Amino acid sequence: MASTDSFGARGTLTAGGAEHEIFRLSAVDGSQRLPFSLKILLENLLRTEDGANVTADHIRALAGWDPAAEPDTEIQFTPARVIMQDFTGVPCVVDLATMREAVTELGGDPEKVNPLAPAELVIDHSVIIDVFGRPDAFERNVDFEYQRNKERYQFLRWGQGAFSEFKVVPPGTGIVHQVNIEHLARVVMSRNGQAYPDTLVGTDSHTTMVNGLGVLGWGVGGIEAEAAMLGQPVSMLIPRVVGFRLTGEIPAGATATDVVLTITEMLRRHGVVGKFVEFYGEGVGAVPLANRATIGNMSPEFGSTCAIFPIDDETVRYLKFTGRPAEQLELVEAYAREQGLWHDPDREPVYSESLELDLSTVVPSIAGPKRPQDRVPLSQGKEAFRSAARRTGCRCRRARRRSAARCSTTRRRLLRTTPTTPHPKDRPSTSPSRSPSRPATRRHPEAATAGELRAPRSPPRPVPVGGRAGRRA
Repeated sequence: MASTDSFGARGTLTAGGAEHEIFRLSAVDGSQRLPFSLKILLENLLRTEDGANVTADHIRALAGWDPAAEPDTEIQFTPARVIMQDFTGVPCVVDLATMREAVTELGGDPEKVNPLAPAELVIDHSVIIDVFGRPDAFERNVDFEYQRNKERYQFLRWGQGAFSEFKVVPPGTGIVHQVNIEHLARVVMSRNGQAYPDTLVGTDSHTTMVNGLGVLGWGVGGIEAEAAMLGQPVSMLIPRVVGFRLTGEIPAGATATDVVLTITEMLRRHGVVGKFVEFYGEGVGAVPLANRATIGNMSPEFGSTCAIFPIDDETVRYLKFTGRPAEQLELVEAYAREQGLWHDPDREPVYSESLELDLSTVVPSIAGPKRPQDRVPLSQGKEAFRSAARRTGCRCRRARRRSAARCSTTRRRLLRTTPTTPHPKDRPSTSPSRSPSRPATRRHPEAATAGELRAPRSPPRPVPVGGRAGRRA
């Protein structure tokens, strides 16, 4: 549906060897001061204004956004595309096929049932390791996956051919978020003669990984994703935006994980649930895109709706590195500069709340996988362990004489409340155990008879009585 264009924002942009229709943000007063993420929402409203779901009042409310106010104005956000993994994506395709069947029974044209927004389904986490330790192991495991789920893949192949704007990424390609940033993300969409920011919703909470590319998107449920695929907008309140200023550069020896753990700790302490987080400042250019994607991927861990970086030279460099065509690179840069979406380190937008991190202060850190916010600097690891040991009640002489890390009493008390899984070396040499709630996966006959599985290990040798294990702690 064509926009009613109440603000006269419609214009043209020539880039990438083609002329594109765009909706200029400069046509709306107040757009210049908005954060990057809200500018993307504003363009979305301008382009989808229909006088009913999206009105001129909605556009004025967003352009006049009060950063200090609590969210109370509802808007309709229409994502540019939908990305799904197979777990929730396959049921969506089944629903579309069922709709076509129903339309046929009613005497209608089934070809009219199609996604209204581009939908991409990535089949990930599906290949089982039947064969390993040989050069062709990957190819053979993928072949086994196709054989096991032949009907499923035949159905998806039919769906890709039957529905317009629907693509399937086959198994063995990579996880959905990796495929998204390396292949599927456009940063700037070019469709039906229009150019506009790439936005999306995905059926996974870590869809925010693509925020590192300057693509606004977040995870939703399967029903919401299917509704978006059929052209229904996502209802949302104009959010509060937390500005996270970055300065300095990441020092040698500090990894992306260290940066992410530091940022996660700060954002969880600050409280960003239900808010947009946006990074800006002169330090943004010093953060490689792989690190940006890792930070965006952690958005569910600190609770924000998204954690987005702006578009800059690093974005274009990554697009070129991952093989995007030159026309797309030219369009991304030209559109971002035209719309004021290109990162300017000297400009500081208005934010609801602000945080700041000097990247040069990031140090190597450690944290548990279940609680990444409990970061401990590596230099304080010894004292942190001793402190934890004291909290568990260790009072033995050995804890006072030497490191608590070697205290068997402490270890026993810590492990007593933590269920552990036996090491594979210590498991009996019988067939693999089966979970009562999940049937064992059928192993492909070729893999089972080819002698490619490791021989069972011998049980561990008993420790002689009187040795270290026999002495009293």
